[in-house]
Amino acid sequence: MEYLILFWEFFKIGLFAVGGGPATIPYLMKLPETYDWFTMEELTSMIAISESTPGPLGLNMATYAGFSALGVGGGLVASIGLVFPSVVVITLIAKFLTNFSENTYVKAAFGGIRPAVTALIAVAVYSLCRVSLFREVGGQWVPAGKTIVLTIILFLLMNVKALKKLHPAFWILLAAIIGIVFRF
Repeated sequence: MEYLILFWEFFKIGLFAVGGGPATIPYLMKLPETYDWFTMEELTSMIAISESTPGPLGLNMATYAGFSALGVGGGLVASIGLVFPSVVVITLIAKFLTNFSENTYVKAAFGGIRPAVTALIAVAVYSLCRVSLFREVGGQWVPAGKTIVLTIILFLLMNVKALKKLHPAFWILLAAIIGIVFRF
């Protein structure tokens, strides 16, 4: 029964998380409120690991979350649940949209979807910043000083023209080393 629930939850995420991996984050953030599969803090680790591993972010997170919930079988079930709606929808779109791609209503619908996806991603960024840059202590959210300083420094360095060319894996490795050295 747990596998069916896991499949259903990730099926819904796959069906409604329009906009790729980052758009799945707000849906994943609702799961700890209902199920004891993982905590919000574990979710932030999942996102970091999913971002730093090869493959699509949403699928990596589904696999990790499913594994955290029910082991290897859970990872497989969550991954299938997340991907299944996309396969069906893309197949239908590929079949029918070529005939409607210039349709005014179709263009208007996609014009309306873009801002919704942007808002979903913005909410996810806000939530991730809150969970990553602050710690809950006695029911209050207090700044995590070292983490905020590291975030600002890395943000500034990533915007230096000469450093922008560095591969994202470099930044992830650098942050991991700093985290180990300074015991985050």
